[in-house]
Amino acid sequence: MFLFFPYRSFFTLFFRIVQKSAILDRNSDTTGEPMKHKVIALDLDGTLLTPNGDITDYTKKTLQRIRQEGHQIVIATGRPYRMALHYYRELQLDTPMINFNGSLIHIPEKKWAGERHYLLDKKYLLEFLEQAETFEADFIAGEYKHKFFLTQDHLDSIDPQLFGVEKIGPETEMKPERITSDPHSILMQTRAKDKYQLAEEMNRYFDYGLEINTWGGPLNILETCGKGVNKATALAYLLETMNRTAADLIAFGDEHNDVEMLQFAQIGYAMKNASNTLIPHADRRTSFSNQEDGVARELEALFL
Repeated sequence: MFLFFPYRSFFTLFFRIVQKSAILDRNSDTTGEPMKHKVIALDLDGTLLTPNGDITDYTKKTLQRIRQEGHQIVIATGRPYRMALHYYRELQLDTPMINFNGSLIHIPEKKWAGERHYLLDKKYLLEFLEQAETFEADFIAGEYKHKFFLTQDHLDSIDPQLFGVEKIGPETEMKPERITSDPHSILMQTRAKDKYQLAEEMNRYFDYGLEINTWGGPLNILETCGKGVNKATALAYLLETMNRTAADLIAFGDEHNDVEMLQFAQIGYAMKNASNTLIPHADRRTSFSNQEDGVARELEALFL
């Protein structure tokens, strides 16, 4: 069963976008006054991570100093939980994390009453399998919080580290009889030359009933979640649990799956290396790319 975000979260998101221009004038770093404590939402691939998938020592130290100043860091990523956990640990975070582009909101390795799962009807996963050749798929994966199943027809095109494992084994092979529960998301790597065009074609195929987005970074990855699920609606819910508002939020991203998040935040930053599909939706751009510690340099200028 697919669960939609509460109406209140959708209303919060809509109201936030409508009122954004007015809020941008409030608590601005251009006033000369210190900014109040903020919630800082960070995408991973193409944003916080280098092209090699690392977090530099400079970025780690800068984020630690930011937290010491009273600001809160939240990871908001399309990555599955197991593929983001080691970054959460590296940064020594204790805040909730958003995975699967908003389908999972939780505090890693802890029980939390506010944890939320927004699942995708498994019928879509079965339909993806039927359309694998049409979508030019290297692999299709059904993603769950603690497990995954994926097609293994093109094993040479699959990087096990993408799934947080040492190797891809038969126990993870996608078979229709193994799809007994609804996944959080569907992950697909494609051979299509234009992943943005393919995403649009897939959206048309599914009559715009799903959220199909591209990942940042060098891989040709598309991720599919249920309609109405995105990083912004997840952050709207998360801010409510923290007794904060969108006026307290700063966000950084680089790809199409960050559009709603940047629109929702008080200040939305597109990375210097951001996709052209994201740039029109950002308030500002970082002066440096993800290869140049762009997030850390911007936060240092804002707060330190």
